Amino acid sequence: MKYIISYVRPFFGRMSVGFGIKFIGTIMDLFIPMLLSYIIDDIVPTGNKRNIYLCGVIMLVCAIVAILGNIIANRMAARVARDTTETLRNDLFKRISYLSARQLDEFTIPSLESRLTSDTYYIHQVVGMIQRMGVRAPCLLIGGIILAFTLEPVLTLVLIAVMPFITAAIIIVTKRGIPLYTNQQVETDNMTRVVRENTQGIRIIKALGKEEAERARFDNTNSELNKSEKKAALNMALTSPLMNLFLNLGLVAVILVGAYRVNAGLSEAGKIIAFTSYFTIILNALMSVTRIFVMCSRAIASANRIGEVLDTPYDMQPDSHYLNSTSKAPSGTKIEFDNVSFSYNGIKNNVENVSFTLKKGQTLGIIGPTGAGKTTLIALLMRQYDVTEGAVRIDGRDVRSMSRDEISKKFGAAFQNDFLFADSIETNIDFGRGLSNDEIKTATVHAQAEDFIKDKPGGLNYELSIKGANISGGQKQRVILSRALAGVPEILVLDDSSSALDYATDARLRMAIREYYAGKTTSVIVAQRISSIMHADLILVMEDGIVTGSGTHEELLASCPLYKEISDSQMGGALLE
Repeated sequence: MKYIISYVRPFFGRMSVGFGIKFIGTIMDLFIPMLLSYIIDDIVPTGNKRNIYLCGVIMLVCAIVAILGNIIANRMAARVARDTTETLRNDLFKRISYLSARQLDEFTIPSLESRLTSDTYYIHQVVGMIQRMGVRAPCLLIGGIILAFTLEPVLTLVLIAVMPFITAAIIIVTKRGIPLYTNQQVETDNMTRVVRENTQGIRIIKALGKEEAERARFDNTNSELNKSEKKAALNMALTSPLMNLFLNLGLVAVILVGAYRVNAGLSEAGKIIAFTSYFTIILNALMSVTRIFVMCSRAIASANRIGEVLDTPYDMQPDSHYLNSTSKAPSGTKIEFDNVSFSYNGIKNNVENVSFTLKKGQTLGIIGPTGAGKTTLIALLMRQYDVTEGAVRIDGRDVRSMSRDEISKKFGAAFQNDFLFADSIETNIDFGRGLSNDEIKTATVHAQAEDFIKDKPGGLNYELSIKGANISGGQKQRVILSRALAGVPEILVLDDSSSALDYATDARLRMAIREYYAGKTTSVIVAQRISSIMHADLILVMEDGIVTGSGTHEELLASCPLYKEISDSQMGGALLE
């Protein structure tokens, strides 16, 4: 709940004005039954029509002021709720953007999507409802009881006797509701995950004819969400019938006592009518309070989930402890892995005892079977994760002593399953770096993307669909490669990023990198093709997280059976030039 308060605090001024207007409108509503009682008991018996009309006009003015006040205050409340949620979403999105890879793994992407959408929506609802009903309902409740007490103290005591039962019911139901709503949001995360997986994998689902299986999986997840929603709804639904029961019992008691008092001459009909009106006002106010408690239960559960993300400490911060980390590498070394080991789960190492050095301008090739740890080495180099043992150094500095911005500015990266945004090709290549048009065009030439871009309507201004769905797989990779090459990065990382390219295009790409980026860029290439890395200055052969061979292409052919096996299977042992 502290996050709701902290994000609403900047709007306290606007809220105070809205509360004031809402209070005035509420007071006007409370005056109307009092005036009605006065007309019936004091004016009608005199037959003075002028006073009746005068009081009627006053009642009309009160009604108009109440309506206008509520409209104005509700519009102000809607704007405050909108601005509060906008700020919260922006901060939450920013915090998610700076979560480390490890933290993203812990939260999971579907859960973060749910927190950013449905959870913030519930916050929006409760902020608006509290402003609309948070003043009006208590004022109607307390004011109604006070005015009812001035009219008929005895009947009011009968009504007040019911309040402890209503309060107990609200507290019990609300206390049970918060964990139920939390569980409901967890099930929402699960359904978001299933929907996300199905939409992203729709092609393979259709190709394998697995629509029915995926529909069954979705039905199962949807059923679990429905059960959790039903359980939470049934719990919170108890409030209305319980309140109606207690209040109707109170109303019956009020009518019985009121009838005896009128019959005994201790009260008047107008007061009983006014008291009944106040009873209705009090009933509606209590129903509003109940709705507030229901919404607050859901909002507290959502606020706790949002708070988990906002309270997560910034990971991968520069650590001065590693600032003077000792390096044994020779001078001029750009990249150094010093006896590096790493584990995702802290149980078994995914890479173990990896050591190598790479000088500025050189190229490193990494090859090996699936699951060998190739991409993990890239993640450690870019400090998406911190090593378990050993050290990764760039320019002699341990990456753990560098800030996120400092590291990211050194890299240009292209991954096999990289992402293209629903925007122009130029924007996707520039990626907010402020590159010149010449830099972007040069990158497209080197990435072998210039020809197909020219054929698109608008060229670089051609609008891509989300994930680049309106261009082919090879074209996507060339746009992604253009993004990596643009700006001539210090370190170029290509993680199986040419798998969709034909051999001729791949060969031209490698030639362009050797020709235009030699001496400027240090390259790290992860590939499945021997031809993509055979000209590298150093090649690592990975298997089960261990380097089983390292050296040049010729050296590995002579010394590494796995590398020779891959070479023979792909090229028949021949060298491709």
